[in-house]
Amino acid sequence: MDTPPREKDMARPMGRGMAWLAALALIGVLWLFFEGVQDRRTNPNRHLTVAPGASSELVLKRNPAGHYLVPGLINDQPVTFMLDTGATQVALPAKMGAQLGLRAIGPPIQVSTANGTVTARMTLIDELAFGPFVLRQTHATLNPGMDDDDIVLLGMNVLKQLEFTQRGDTLILKALGQ
Repeated sequence: MDTPPREKDMARPMGRGMAWLAALALIGVLWLFFEGVQDRRTNPNRHLTVAPGASSELVLKRNPAGHYLVPGLINDQPVTFMLDTGATQVALPAKMGAQLGLRAIGPPIQVSTANGTVTARMTLIDELAFGPFVLRQTHATLNPGMDDDDIVLLGMNVLKQLEFTQRGDTLILKALGQ
């Protein structure tokens, strides 16, 4: 039995609409999947937790860009640290200062960064923690030149308190004297 012409005319646009909805749903599912894949590649250490004293070492994997990222806490607020042996001290995006309970201290200072010289402000972090390590009263800079990112650079004022050994794409951090 043939479908009347009027029903065929109505079914065709409805079929196209359903095809578009299915295509959009597929794009959405693929986007969610690949976003997770990219996040895992960018930060292979994202699953690590802050566990003071639970161990004497922290083992990190390097990401494809060659960086070591690690989740941590500043004043009990979650942050992502990037180990940076080229940074003299901890450097935070200035926009993160208020949300982490940090205030600028002293006059503005000029700091040299990989992107040039910038005017920053000093601050004092009450508590900084990552893996098994907890540091108190840590000096840092609030850097407005980093405001496009939410990564905190973990500089040498923290890293000099640790022993680190690199083997391939793995970095092992230990407290000095352990």
